[in-house]
Amino acid sequence: MSNLFVGRLRNIFTGTRLGHLRFFSQSQVTQADLKNWPDWRMLKDHNKRMCLKEFGRERILINTIRKCDILPREIREIADKEIVALPRNSNYIRLVKRCCITSRPRGVVTRWRLSRIVFRHLVDYNKLSGVMRGIW
Repeated sequence: MSNLFVGRLRNIFTGTRLGHLRFFSQSQVTQADLKNWPDWRMLKDHNKRMCLKEFGRERILINTIRKCDILPREIREIADKEIVALPRNSNYIRLVKRCCITSRPRGVVTRWRLSRIVFRHLVDYNKLSGVMRGIW
């Protein structure tokens, strides 16, 4: 019954599977891996976002089945086992808002994904369209 359940879930999701992604810990990151990222934290954040993109919808669907009181107990137990099999990084709670340029986790202006320091610098030199510097 579990394989039938998983098969039907997989048919619902038509997103691409990103099997070529590698998930790094801090000790496994080399300099070649960091060429596009400010530091290893940003690379880790990127990998979390890709994992969420791949498994996020599936996790939400299975979680909905787990918490539904109308369904029989056996189906909810199967959903419990399926949610444990998914990677932890597929949970949206594990994402941290970071600045795209400096990888700073605090003071991030959400709309632009920039820290307040970088945001202010770009606004001062008129690099962000549609944003004016507050002068009073």
